[in-house]
Amino acid sequence: MSEIKILRGDITLLNVDAIVNAANKSLLGGGGVDGAIHRAAGRQLLEACLKLNGCETGDAKITAGFELPARHVIHTVGPVWYSGRQNRSALLASCYRRCLEIAQQYNLKSMAFPNISTGIYGYPKREAATIAIGEVKKFLANNALPETVIFCIFNSENYEIYAELVRS
Repeated sequence: MSEIKILRGDITLLNVDAIVNAANKSLLGGGGVDGAIHRAAGRQLLEACLKLNGCETGDAKITAGFELPARHVIHTVGPVWYSGRQNRSALLASCYRRCLEIAQQYNLKSMAFPNISTGIYGYPKREAATIAIGEVKKFLANNALPETVIFCIFNSENYEIYAELVRS
């Protein structure tokens, strides 16, 4: 039986099979959670990401976790809210689905997601959380792995949104 947990904290400190990185298309580091993960994982993460040749919006790729407590990092590229794309919600849903598929493919039992696309990419927080929780619940209803999915929320505003949506 799979479970969903909401945790307020720093995703780089979690001892799970994989953490998800809200990356940019280059996968070479940036601001927010992406920068924090790259700093905590060390230079080897950048070297591993260079070999992946980037990632398209809505897709995901996996690397080792290097100096992180997490064994792996699953990098996904969320949509930019103001990009003019009409399929933003489908792309955001695809980010969560692809990460879950990779976790299953690698037999990962535990993983943690940050808030994908809600920082500098400007996706409305409540809408993004609704998509995230919906995709995770749908996936877990039909798959044995991962057993535990954590939404690791850094700030109180997003934490309250996720806690409310998971309860309902």
